[in-house]
Amino acid sequence: MNPHDEQKITSRDEVKKARAAKRASAAAFLPANDRFKQSYSALTYLGLIVATALHFAVFEFFPQLEAADLGTVSDELSAIELPPEVKIPPPPEQIARPATPRVAAASVDEDVTIAMTTFEENPVENLPPPPAGADPSATPSYIARDVEPRLRNGREIQQLLERLYPPMLKEAGIGGRVLLWVFVDERGGAARSQVHTSSGYPALDNAAAQIVEQMEFSPAMNRDKPVGVWIAQPIDFSVSR
Repeated sequence: MNPHDEQKITSRDEVKKARAAKRASAAAFLPANDRFKQSYSALTYLGLIVATALHFAVFEFFPQLEAADLGTVSDELSAIELPPEVKIPPPPEQIARPATPRVAAASVDEDVTIAMTTFEENPVENLPPPPAGADPSATPSYIARDVEPRLRNGREIQQLLERLYPPMLKEAGIGGRVLLWVFVDERGGAARSQVHTSSGYPALDNAAAQIVEQMEFSPAMNRDKPVGVWIAQPIDFSVSR
């Protein structure tokens, strides 16, 4: 080999070394992401080799693999009765608005007079009777009258109250007021009664009902005729000290 050829080889080696040094210096200044991209292929091949070796090792040391019997789980299904179908009725028809009343065109004479109505021309006897089968003494209600009934045997009722006062309550000093509905018939007798407001003691309520049965009234009057009416009658029980 002549000196000229040796010089060419030396110059080529120097060029290669210079290029390698240039690439190394350039790689040193590359970002981490670019350096990772350059080494990605090498890492991929290395990963494939390691995975293949692990698979061979598993099949070599564990030749028989059995799957566990997990069995089958079945849930019991039960039929559920559905509620009956509810039929929703259609909405009611819209009620038509009433027609607007119109004022009559006829004029009324202001000089027209209305005759006076008197009972002589329209006697009470001609009025319609009350509804058939209605019993005014069935339930407490208002019945028209001109004159209220009045108690006639007040002194006897006071003595009766003293006798019927429950002894145990009287000795204990317990009193009270009982308000009763009393139906006074056309003859003035107490035909029916019922407790409207209790005294809070059944013994006093029962005694008051017995006292009312012995009351005598002057009958109520409506247009000069006796009528049966309901009245509110209080009975007071008190102990004088």
